[in-house]
Amino acid sequence: MTLLEGRADQSVRVITRRGLILGAAQMAFVGVLGLRIRQMQIEQVEEFRLLADENRINIRLTRPARGLVFDRNGVPLVRNEQDYGVVLTRADVGDLETTLQRIAGIVGLSADEVDQALREISEANPSVPVTVANHLKWDAFAKVAANSPALQGVRPDVTPSRAYPLNTDFAHVLGYVGPVSDYDMTKGYLSEDTDPLLKIPRFQVGKTGVEAKMEHLLRGRAGVRREEVNAAGRVMRQLDEKASEPGANLQLTLDSRLQNYVQARLGEESASAVVMDIRNGDIMAMGSAPSFDPNKFARGISLADWNALMANRFRPLSNKATQGVYPPGSTFKMVTALAALHEGVIGPGLEISCGGHVEVGGRRFHCWRSHGHGAMDLHSSLVESCDVFYYDISRRVSIEKIASMGRRLGFGQHHDLPLSAVHQGLMPDRNWKLRNRSADWVVGDTLNSSIGQGFVLSSPLQLAVMTARIASGKSVAPRLIKSINGREEPVPEWEPLGIDSRHLDLVRGGMIDAVNKPKGTAYRSRILTEGMLMAGKTGTSQVRGITEAERSNGVIANEDRPWDQIDHALFVCYAPYDAPRVACSVVVEHGGNGSHSAAPIARDIVLQALYGDTPPLSAYPENQRGTIQTRQRQLKLRDPAVLTRKRSRA
Repeated sequence: MTLLEGRADQSVRVITRRGLILGAAQMAFVGVLGLRIRQMQIEQVEEFRLLADENRINIRLTRPARGLVFDRNGVPLVRNEQDYGVVLTRADVGDLETTLQRIAGIVGLSADEVDQALREISEANPSVPVTVANHLKWDAFAKVAANSPALQGVRPDVTPSRAYPLNTDFAHVLGYVGPVSDYDMTKGYLSEDTDPLLKIPRFQVGKTGVEAKMEHLLRGRAGVRREEVNAAGRVMRQLDEKASEPGANLQLTLDSRLQNYVQARLGEESASAVVMDIRNGDIMAMGSAPSFDPNKFARGISLADWNALMANRFRPLSNKATQGVYPPGSTFKMVTALAALHEGVIGPGLEISCGGHVEVGGRRFHCWRSHGHGAMDLHSSLVESCDVFYYDISRRVSIEKIASMGRRLGFGQHHDLPLSAVHQGLMPDRNWKLRNRSADWVVGDTLNSSIGQGFVLSSPLQLAVMTARIASGKSVAPRLIKSINGREEPVPEWEPLGIDSRHLDLVRGGMIDAVNKPKGTAYRSRILTEGMLMAGKTGTSQVRGITEAERSNGVIANEDRPWDQIDHALFVCYAPYDAPRVACSVVVEHGGNGSHSAAPIARDIVLQALYGDTPPLSAYPENQRGTIQTRQRQLKLRDPAVLTRKRSRA
């Protein structure tokens, strides 16, 4: 055999081997394909005929469980409860109006509710299930379930619904949820949101408060469920499901027991209070009265209830602790004093004579004590709250320096909290007036600002921050979120204020004696418990000017005026004086006088915060103990932990 013939023979053998391998592979593929065809045509023929003739696959979103919110001690402030309802898928329904009328007859829908369902169905994608009835009682829900085989495209549905077990206590902080609306989609926290859950009619989102501001964390992520449904829209079986992701759980810095006490103590007043932990900025309580029941909004508030809230002149829907802004009155005098000390224009020994008023530019600026205080130094001016002392020193300091100190202590500053409409107040100066009023600043503006009147505005939250900063000497800021999903939020290292500690001690000394010395404006609201002495400052802010004619006729007393023309009452304080832990501010709208209206409330709140429970009568002045004991019996206090456990069992 020649070399050429050997090579040809070898080539033939290689080709034959490859051909065998390729042929075997082809035969195997054809065999597998044949087996699969046989399986589909013979063994699974009924299954595929059912799918082809009667059924189809629906892909549905599954709603995630909304995250829960707890207080600092783990007491639940919100709860997800089962809500029984009826959903309808337009693509599966024959005669829509007839079907809705049949549902209405079963569960008792009104004509308006049927019209609303029609609107929502017409605006939704035909394949999206629309809730046409919710908040059903079990009997009505069971009737729907029993009749669902005859209701094409209709099925009973159970979804989580928000509930607020502590009712009015946390309404302004937590806010409430409600069905997503077109207006909601224009808001900053939803405007860029593409979550398909928002396309589901009546899907609930946060409307106000923490519920709104922490919406993206609380909402969670939708799951997807594939279902096999028949021609009537009835689910035949579930094919597979990707589970939804529940929303994050939040823990707030608030103490539910203290919050309950604050709301009860504010009572029926149009008032607010803020309690802060000076050491870390935690907001322990934030009350606004009167309050409202957020459960009514979560379930759909009635027109009568809505009109009652809107007609209430005490504005129950407003969170006065952060949205309300008021002239701080004499509580601002610490700012003016610190500005003057910081600039070196006064010292602790400076005395100014108060004769009841000063004249500037042909205008009289009055002290609250018409006949004057006599000789006043810095300490006594804080103790007795002399206005003339601050009129005098403000002209030496200038509004720019006062405004600078005010901002350092938190006035005119926005505090970033997950709440609706946290107002930054107003700390004016020359440039502000020129920009906003197109007018020059005058000396009278400085005098008014020095005692917290004129253009100066602050919220109760800002007053509490100011007090905490004076007490600590640090730039403490308020904090509301303690942890997210069990992970603690870091507490910043608060920077020093940059104010001489000797100056702070002078102001603190005036505040301690304003409460604990007989001449002090808050002497009646002192605390007697050793180691819990309270330092504070009263304030009374005018809501309208008083003419000289009214003064001469004696028509200046609050009791001579209608409610909405009475002065606001304010009080700020911290305790214990030697080791500050708690700062508190109270504002009573049109309460008349800070020492009579606001200071007793603040004193009671501070004692409750320090003791953690009802304080002993020995903490109060002896001549007040009978009144205090009666008030303690009358306050309708609740143990939030017990209440939430009862709701859970129910």
